[in-house]
Amino acid sequence: MIGIVDYGVGNIKAFSNIYKNLNLDYRVLQSKYDFVGVDKLILPGVGSFDHAMLSLQNSGMFDILNEYVLNQNIPVIGICVGMQMLANSSEEGKLHGLGWINGTVKKFSKIDIANLPLPHMGWNNINIEKNNSILKNLEYDAKFYFLHSYYFECEDKNNILAASSYGKKFDSIINSDNIYGIQCHPEKSHSNGIQLLKNFGEL
Repeated sequence: MIGIVDYGVGNIKAFSNIYKNLNLDYRVLQSKYDFVGVDKLILPGVGSFDHAMLSLQNSGMFDILNEYVLNQNIPVIGICVGMQMLANSSEEGKLHGLGWINGTVKKFSKIDIANLPLPHMGWNNINIEKNNSILKNLEYDAKFYFLHSYYFECEDKNNILAASSYGKKFDSIINSDNIYGIQCHPEKSHSNGIQLLKNFGEL
């Protein structure tokens, strides 16, 4: 059973529709009582880092999420700001992140991206750097949809599954044990996004 964490931040309906069409069991989680029987978790996120962290902390699901991920080793994937929340901290805000994968969220600098606009918006390649079941049946340079001005920088480069380039190279898919993060929006990335979400659901 895939649990989609609904803490008021993220396109819950899009993920629900994809898993419904894939005939994979899912449940939208809105309280700690909804977690019973869940064996995979999706942590979506949009907007600012501090707003997302506060929303999660105020949702009543913060502690059980930590319990399931850190103590029960339930697979989880953070998406967009949900990925950035996996970090220790972000240049966008003052709050601590979840700290599940060591790293810092940084803003694209004008020096790095030259005349490219911010946010980074639209289709871009992910370049696979390490084989992983979540990337099964995806081409090395598969295209995904991005919308962000900040990026996750891993402390341990072994955590990087795929990278992308926007003026500079940045980590776009990361992993540490049962914890995954993806900067792009698989729910908006057509067949490639559906394949990635299917892979996660079948881990």
